[in-house]
Amino acid sequence: MENKPKDKWDLALDEKLKELKECQAKNSVSSCFKCPQTIGCELRAAYVKAVYESMNKGSGGGFEF
Repeated sequence: MENKPKDKWDLALDEKLKELKECQAKNSVSSCFKCPQTIGCELRAAYVKAVYESMNKGSGGGFEF
């Protein structure tokens, strides 16, 4: 596996993950699902969006079942 430089989507994902981990630590939870604010949490929604954008590299679309 080669080490490629991170693109803007991966960098954005890294930043959102850092913010999410800080929030979890601040609220003494190991998972968003253990947090009473999970539903409607803007930070978690932004992290999920960053995950999808990192996966599709800006080609659009979303995560549909």
